[in-house]
Amino acid sequence: MKKICFVFLFLITVAAAQAQHKTTDSLYIALSKANTDTTRLNALIALSKYYYLAYPDSAIIFGQQAYELADKHNWVAGKSLSFNELANAYATLGDYVKAMQFYLRSLRISESINDYSGMARANNNIGATAIEKSDNKGALPYLRAAVRQSHIYLLSHPGLPSGEHLDAIIQENLGEAFININQIDSASYYLALCYPTALKNKITDLIGVIQRDLGEVQLANGNKDAALKYFREAASSSAAIGDMEDLSIAYLSMSKLYHTNKLQDSAEYYAKKAFEFAAAGKFQQDVLNAGQVLYSYYDEDNNIPLAYKYFKLTTAAKDSLYSQDKVKQLLTIDFDEKQRQDDIAAAQMQYRDTVRTYLFILGLVILLLLVLVFWRNSKQRQRANKLLQNQKEDLQGALSQLQLTQAQLIQSEKMASLGELTAGIAHEIQNPLNFINNFSEVTIELSIEMKEELKSGNTDEVISIADDIELNLEKIIHHGRRADGIVKGMLQHSRSGSTTKELTDLNKLTDEYLRLAYHGLRAKDKSFNTELETNYGAGLPQVSVLPQDIGRVLLNLFTNAFYAVQQKQKTAGDDYKPIVTITTFAPSSGGWGVTVKDNGTGMPDSIKDKIMQPFFTTKPTGQGTGLGLSLSYDIVVKSHGGEIKVETKDGEYTTFTITIPV
Repeated sequence: MKKICFVFLFLITVAAAQAQHKTTDSLYIALSKANTDTTRLNALIALSKYYYLAYPDSAIIFGQQAYELADKHNWVAGKSLSFNELANAYATLGDYVKAMQFYLRSLRISESINDYSGMARANNNIGATAIEKSDNKGALPYLRAAVRQSHIYLLSHPGLPSGEHLDAIIQENLGEAFININQIDSASYYLALCYPTALKNKITDLIGVIQRDLGEVQLANGNKDAALKYFREAASSSAAIGDMEDLSIAYLSMSKLYHTNKLQDSAEYYAKKAFEFAAAGKFQQDVLNAGQVLYSYYDEDNNIPLAYKYFKLTTAAKDSLYSQDKVKQLLTIDFDEKQRQDDIAAAQMQYRDTVRTYLFILGLVILLLLVLVFWRNSKQRQRANKLLQNQKEDLQGALSQLQLTQAQLIQSEKMASLGELTAGIAHEIQNPLNFINNFSEVTIELSIEMKEELKSGNTDEVISIADDIELNLEKIIHHGRRADGIVKGMLQHSRSGSTTKELTDLNKLTDEYLRLAYHGLRAKDKSFNTELETNYGAGLPQVSVLPQDIGRVLLNLFTNAFYAVQQKQKTAGDDYKPIVTITTFAPSSGGWGVTVKDNGTGMPDSIKDKIMQPFFTTKPTGQGTGLGLSLSYDIVVKSHGGEIKVETKDGEYTTFTITIPV
């Protein structure tokens, strides 16, 4: 086990050294080739940022040089960045007093120039320092402020990688703080936000940290194998970029996990590695954490010499980090910062009060102006009313003339409609009248011939002529009845009928008229047969209608459906089976509806829009008046406020749908 671990550590260390060497060379080359102070400042800040984890002493030197250059030119943003990098280096060394001082100076500079990116960075680093000191609850207000400021910055700089980088770092710190106070769900939420961003943007200095945090989440949820996998990935990621502090922390997490699994040798091995990396990098807080773990392990093993050794090392690190003077200084800094925040809040409150006062005065001025405006408008309104009165009198005269003209137009429209209706009636009645006139003339001629034959005594010819006269009279009677039917249909179409509606069970009414229509047609044509499919909806409400009128509509629809399947049956093959389907239902808007579907001849689209017009019919001459559907439309739509729709396909089917509202 130890041998395998040694090989793993050796490979990681070699990879880290190679990566670190390449990055260092490129940064030094950039500094040596800097031909302007701006370029030089950026190179110095980059070097300080790169060295603060592995070589914090070097980071402090580069940070001081960056500050001196920014101060020389009074580059405010450059000063803020320099202070931030100096604070990072001191935090790595465990000098939290100086770290907090430089972070706060960076924050104040960013606030003075409304640099939300700088404010978010400083507040995040203050929160991260609080986490280092195990003050996780104290870290949350700073980290939440950093989140708000970062989002403001991202809104004004959408898609900026540096903005997304900073946002991911803040979310990681929030996740770590919530892990430390055992709020695992909140930790998982923030880590799920930042990990995809870190992977997508290849934020190498953050990936290993997030992986370690994810391992802690898995460990808290009892998933030890998943936790160990994340810890190993974290160690590999941190080593690849030379981040010895996070490598030390990852090893310490692995050590604690092995300890819970009763693997004491592995636990002590990784704890020693964590201590060695922390001591080499002068990461005092990590030295303290690893030393305390080793002390507890050797104490469990009753290894008094080693336990005592790490107890002394731990005590020294603790004194270095949390001496009485440093604690006092930190408390003083914290108190001063809170006092500053209180002063800012008080100043903001005073500013709001001043603004309210000015707004009140402005409101009074506006009110006075409104009074003057209303008074002026009142005077103008009085003059306008007088003018409107005069205009009203003029308009009254114009309106009288307009009403007279309108009445004339209405009368003209009525006459035009009457002309169209008269033309329709004349056209329909003209056919039977032509037959009547023609057969009457022929009959008169036959009568004359019959008289002549009587005089001649030709009895056989007289009988033949009498037969022809009888046949002509039958045709005259037939076409007379046709004309009578047209007139009756017109009277039925024009009369208003009863206006008293009744609550009616329309399922029962539908069935009654369906049987009436079917047996009526069977009485005329014994050979006619069709399959009737009825789907009457259960529990449909009674609807207030004129039963006789709705019955007339249903009768027309059923008769048309039977006629359509009867005509198709004459031309279709033996496989054709005529079917008429009746379905009642309750529309979504309430009320009652019925569909009448047949698989008969259907209709072409060219006549679909004409079938509701008076006198329009698809039946041959003498078999229909063209008034049934027109009458049905008036009853459903005009009398009952309902709707009638038709769907059809030529040669296949026709479906009429009627809906009657409540």
